[in-house]
Amino acid sequence: MLTAVREQDAYTNLALAAVLRERGLGGRDAAFATELVSGTVRRQGTYDAVLAACVDRPLSKVDPAVLDALRLGAHQILAMRVPTHAAVTTTVELVRTRVGHGPAGFTNAVLRKVAGHDLAGWIRRVAPDPTRDPVGFAAVAHSHPRWVVEVLRDALTADPTELDALLGADNASPKVTLVARPGLATVEELVEAGGTASAQSPFAVELGSGDPAAVAAVAEGRAGVQDEGSQLVALALTRAAVEGRDSRWLDMCAGPGGKTALLASMAAARGAQVLASERQAHRAGLVKRATAAVTEGLTGVITADGTRPAWAPGTFDRVLVDAPCSGLGALRRRPEARWRRTPEDLDDLVPLQERLLRSALEGVRPGGVVAYVTCSPVVAETSEVVERVLADRVDTVLEDAAPLFEGVPDLRAEQALLPGTVQLWPHRHGTDAMFFALLRRHDR
Repeated sequence: MLTAVREQDAYTNLALAAVLRERGLGGRDAAFATELVSGTVRRQGTYDAVLAACVDRPLSKVDPAVLDALRLGAHQILAMRVPTHAAVTTTVELVRTRVGHGPAGFTNAVLRKVAGHDLAGWIRRVAPDPTRDPVGFAAVAHSHPRWVVEVLRDALTADPTELDALLGADNASPKVTLVARPGLATVEELVEAGGTASAQSPFAVELGSGDPAAVAAVAEGRAGVQDEGSQLVALALTRAAVEGRDSRWLDMCAGPGGKTALLASMAAARGAQVLASERQAHRAGLVKRATAAVTEGLTGVITADGTRPAWAPGTFDRVLVDAPCSGLGALRRRPEARWRRTPEDLDDLVPLQERLLRSALEGVRPGGVVAYVTCSPVVAETSEVVERVLADRVDTVLEDAAPLFEGVPDLRAEQALLPGTVQLWPHRHGTDAMFFALLRRHDR
């Protein structure tokens, strides 16, 4: 799995789930394998700093397969309840089998040095002085690239002391949250299948253990796996008041389809219809699969570029723009993203986000609403995008979104970088770091 993530740009959570099913692993074995893979990827930055102090050459000169194994061994030694001798022995044997006898001896020597200190001791030795370089210290201690620490710190301007808590939450294994799609499944049904109802989303159930695909409602598409933050932003759009007609909804960037399925199931109860649009054909296919059990409330799924809409201006009453973003709000679920994203990615993403939001505002009628959503708390992708778009429009206002998140504690809306918007956080709310802004069109 580590090789697939490194060489094939595999997504850890998706690829690992497939491998676990292929190998027939379940229960404790699946949980152990998941922690081995996900934990090693999450903590890669910290482990590389430790390993660099234990080898006599730059890590770039170490065979990539051997480096993968060293990281795997370091994670077991420093962060899991695996006995040191077992972690060293199995890692050395892995290298001997996959790479060769010479690298196996090297692996043994390095991991025995790693075992010389615990994780806290190593961080004290290899991280910068926290009083002189707090960002550098946090980057090593919490295994985030320095630039990611900086942009997350900036998003926490209201209370920068939360940074450690946020970075720590990014490294925690995420809970598995199911959504009971209204009209198709109930929370009670998912609770009977072994889940625990949430106090935040009325559709959310936390699954304590087991394979979600083994839950009948999930297997049948009446329920799905969906982060609670994703549920909350879709629900917030449906709670916003609109003036007049309320029958035409648009999910502009619909892939992979979780929000579409939830919106459509809620729309059906109101006699409304959702059109799902997705630019990439393969992702549009994912939307179709995610909504296969939704027999009402869905107009259809189209492959279209939201910046060049296939619909007439003023067509919709509600529009969701879940814009492509850096994904830095979902590092718990996609641990590899922190190592793949670069600051330069924002140079392409931010202009696209602005174009999508402007297009959405053209697509909604006067009296209707647009929800701008990102799975990123980065200021450049959130409040700054909304502010620039609003500055050019005299027919659009930003409304206070906090009342739409009834039941969600500690929103601190009054401290938001852009008052009226909502930012969810993994360390506060147990969700992905979803950003939400509600914009309302008026007559020109």
